[in-house]
Amino acid sequence: MVAVIALSVAIGGCVSSVLTVDNKAGQPVPAKLLAEMSKKKMSPASPILVRIFKEESELEIWKQDRSGRYALLKTYPMCRWSGKLGPKTKTGDRQAPEGFYHVNSGMLNPNSQYYLSFNLGYPNKLESALGYSGEALMVHGACSSSGCFALTDEGVAEIYAVAREALKGGQPAFQVQAFPFRMTAGKMAQNRSDPNSGFWADLKQGYDIFDVARRQPTVSYCGGRYVFDAEFEAGEPNDPLAACPPQLNTKEPAVASTYETGTGGTATLGGSGAISSHAYSDGGMHPSFRKLLKSRGAKDMAKMTSITAVPISRPDAALADQHGADE
Repeated sequence: MVAVIALSVAIGGCVSSVLTVDNKAGQPVPAKLLAEMSKKKMSPASPILVRIFKEESELEIWKQDRSGRYALLKTYPMCRWSGKLGPKTKTGDRQAPEGFYHVNSGMLNPNSQYYLSFNLGYPNKLESALGYSGEALMVHGACSSSGCFALTDEGVAEIYAVAREALKGGQPAFQVQAFPFRMTAGKMAQNRSDPNSGFWADLKQGYDIFDVARRQPTVSYCGGRYVFDAEFEAGEPNDPLAACPPQLNTKEPAVASTYETGTGGTATLGGSGAISSHAYSDGGMHPSFRKLLKSRGAKDMAKMTSITAVPISRPDAALADQHGADE
């Protein structure tokens, strides 16, 4: 209860006294976060990378340090995401997307109805070729989702400022990696019978490159799937659905070993569009916010997570979804 009260005070205080409507897109990176960057030998202008995990309801900001490798800057609890585990395939399915996306400065939205936001760029080139549909899939504020990732006004204000400074510093676009869960060997084995297991095994190849090498993987599309860090004989493939041309390079040994261990040698099945029958009734919410929802109720929590008190989306569903072992 002490933790819940502390979270309530922190969120309530930030929303009521720190965030503003005027010049919200120009707010500086918070001093505490700047100090953390300095401690980790990062600069505000250095490149960033974002990783999103649905099951854990967390968003991570990674940033290049002086060595050129990415290091974790901060992990944000996600207040709300919608749908189930699995990719988004069509307009109106309420699915938050899974895949690899690239966000440039033109995709930052300073006039979002959810305080601030940035567009993921769904559908990407592969998803478009597969016939997937949808638009305006965002990372934004408040605690409401119908296909987006909601981080509260306070959370998105920090993320927006960090992203803005990286893009101003010369990064053309930052990569967003959206996953169903942390793709450990245990999680992959646990979900092996899921209809999306082949698609997830595909995503895991990009996950492993970053996890092992701490660098952003390059993303290509062919054979109806993602291909990472590939150099092709005939250059970059133009048709995401055509067979992959011969490659000039092979996987780094450490990455290949991690992938084989993590998937048990399971072959990649390509871009399965099947939606998982996972136990989520409609999306998830980080345990810290679920405790707050239980203790304060949806109306009070809306005031704590949004300066305009945007209602919590489907609060009953948030409380009915899977809980962690510690809840």
